[in-house]
Amino acid sequence: MTAQNSATLATAIAVKNPLLRGTALASLGVVAFSLTFPATAWGLESFGPWSLVALRSVLAAAIAGVFLLARRVAPPAREHWAGLAVVAGGVVVGFPLLTTLALQTSTTSHAAVVVGLLPLTTAALSALRTGNRPPRAFWAAAVAGAVVVLGFTLAQSGGSLSAGDGYLFAALLVCAAGYTEGGRLARTLPGWQVIGWALVLCLPLTAAGSVLGLAYEPVHLTGHGLAGLVWAAAGSTFLGLYVWYRGMAEIGAPRASQLQLAQPLLTLVWSVALLGEHLAPAAPAAACAVLVCIAVTQRVKHPRNDLNC
Repeated sequence: MTAQNSATLATAIAVKNPLLRGTALASLGVVAFSLTFPATAWGLESFGPWSLVALRSVLAAAIAGVFLLARRVAPPAREHWAGLAVVAGGVVVGFPLLTTLALQTSTTSHAAVVVGLLPLTTAALSALRTGNRPPRAFWAAAVAGAVVVLGFTLAQSGGSLSAGDGYLFAALLVCAAGYTEGGRLARTLPGWQVIGWALVLCLPLTAAGSVLGLAYEPVHLTGHGLAGLVWAAAGSTFLGLYVWYRGMAEIGAPRASQLQLAQPLLTLVWSVALLGEHLAPAAPAAACAVLVCIAVTQRVKHPRNDLNC
């Protein structure tokens, strides 16, 4: 391909094809999210769970604050703050804290399979939020996916749910709420401002949590621990959510959710490559089964709604 053709293609993507642009941005978000669990596992080598979650949010808020100040962005309108609080509670505090607590007793590969239900959970909460009535095929696949995930978690935990699994299922709910509300806000605010203001909103809480966490939890600095903290803050929390919400605004939550179906399998790959984990024989099969079930829900035509999510 010549330089001229490459420039023409880039122009077409940037100007005439927001679908390609949004798909590329949301895909980058999925890759960033797929590294979250391995990065968290590394971070736990140096920090306690409460310290790690608070520090990653403080660092991400500092990055967001620099961007907001550099661009001289005015504070959001009053009607946006309630939605930003939901985003903050779901994706800035709730999901990171609950999954970090879960990873103290669960492997990243196990957690990846359970969190494979996140796109489905997001779709279900979006349906409640918008009042739409998805067709029966959607709910049939949803139930099948839930059965697969519950069966996997029960088999891996000796027939009973562990505390780690409870954290993971709670994380699904709060993150799905944050995604749903963030997708709505991203239609009126730039995606990076959605996560930026959500991080700034949490800064007093996370700064206090950092001080308390570092005071009461031991710290053993390692290269892996610091790398995990930096990626969790800059990669997963800020950059990942920035491109995710921006891509979601371009192509809508349903299309973005389809891209996130690859996240569990990517996390399984990272858990082996970066952490040296040995996958349970059922983990890849369970992940694939969950992806198939969620893919069916995404192929069903959903009623259009004003929130596009």
